[in-house]
Amino acid sequence: MSTLNLTLLTDLYEMTMMQGYFKNNNNHTVVFDAFYRTNPSGGGYAICAGVEQVIEYIENLHFDADDINYLRGLHIFDEDFLAYLADFHFSGDIYAVPEGSVIFPRESLIKVIAPIMEAQLVETAILNIMNHQCLIATKAARVCYAAEGDGVMEFGLRRAQGPDSGTYGARAAIIGGCKGTSNVLAGQMFDVPVLGTHAHSWIMSFPDEYTAFKEYARLYPNACTLLVDTYDTLGSGIPNAIRVFTEMREAGINLTNYGIRMDSGDLAYLSKKVRKMLDDAGFTDAIISASNDLDEYLIQSLKSQGATITSWGVGTNLITSKDCPAFGGVYKLAAIADDQGGFIPKIKLSENTEKVTNPGNKTFFRIYDKESGKIKADLICLHDETFDTDQDMKLFDPNEPWKKTTLPGGSYTMKEMLVPVICQGKRVYDTPPVMEIQKICNQEKETLWEENKRFTNPSKIHVDLSQKLYDMKQSLLSEMSR
Repeated sequence: MSTLNLTLLTDLYEMTMMQGYFKNNNNHTVVFDAFYRTNPSGGGYAICAGVEQVIEYIENLHFDADDINYLRGLHIFDEDFLAYLADFHFSGDIYAVPEGSVIFPRESLIKVIAPIMEAQLVETAILNIMNHQCLIATKAARVCYAAEGDGVMEFGLRRAQGPDSGTYGARAAIIGGCKGTSNVLAGQMFDVPVLGTHAHSWIMSFPDEYTAFKEYARLYPNACTLLVDTYDTLGSGIPNAIRVFTEMREAGINLTNYGIRMDSGDLAYLSKKVRKMLDDAGFTDAIISASNDLDEYLIQSLKSQGATITSWGVGTNLITSKDCPAFGGVYKLAAIADDQGGFIPKIKLSENTEKVTNPGNKTFFRIYDKESGKIKADLICLHDETFDTDQDMKLFDPNEPWKKTTLPGGSYTMKEMLVPVICQGKRVYDTPPVMEIQKICNQEKETLWEENKRFTNPSKIHVDLSQKLYDMKQSLLSEMSR
């Protein structure tokens, strides 16, 4: 499938700034960090997704003749700048957190090192891609956690905010843990399972419910899930489903992937009644699937009420992340190259402490408890810092530095989280298939503590600064205050 040219998927001020840099002969190499400040939905973590689409965007970044003509027609760009754009290509380096990774606020998900005109242009698209997919992957992870191992199907395409949101949202939902999607285009593009049953209209198009069920079972005997709430779930839907299942079994059909779906009513009450009716008829392995405006909170509530649902179809509230519709990622300048091959750190100030940026060319390490494999903390540091895990590690809260802890040498391990994905404008990273990223994500979620996963007042993983980075930041703050 051809990749869409998204070069003009940018805010106008990125282009006007580019022309300003061009006119001032200012194209110094810079460092930009893309990060976010707050976990979605008040949670204790987020999930990284979207890096592959960022790479594809960079690989296809160019201004074609139609783009140049359109920009010329805006009457704000000069011909010498347009001539520069005609030969434009991205020549910088990009580092990213691998997709499926657990992530936390204030640490770089994407780091761009490039001439400032190039780094400025890519800001909007990077944020657009990462903000959306990280948001939906995180929502999916929360929904799957609430489902406690039951299968979760993503089927929100018809409620998504447009084709791209529905398709790339489905990709992110699979990464977050969903077992499949109703979106056939997403299945084709990303080689992920597509799932689905039938609508109420199928039942209504036949003379009666039994005939509709029987015909569906004839067509799809190996994937027979019947929607039982078109008329009366307990009075007709389940009895007719049981009748069809019995006929299938008597005909010698091996019932291995079958069951019912409910899309309305009191799902806790109905599922318990349905389970008993199916079990009494000998269909103890029949799947009970449910939909109807589900999210992680409702699924958790239904579980606590003893609902016997074993498969969950989640649409609107997942594909739109309805309770938290924006991820809030930002893209900030962190350093400018000097004439000696190094970088001059830059910092953005704010009256809000959480909006003061971390300066310099940075990376970050994840610190794990060696015995349990769980995350102890993340450490943001300068890119050339090294650490010896055999030595004691002293950590402190960068906002409240008197809060300190020491990890004894040998009790922890460390992993650098940022990896190169683009080098001198060329891809140097092979993104795994989406289903492999899902496996990575499932493994990553196991490194969280249960206290990080709860929905109400979750325990937060500390994101700390190295002493060297902290001292640099304090020095810049003192200098600027003078």
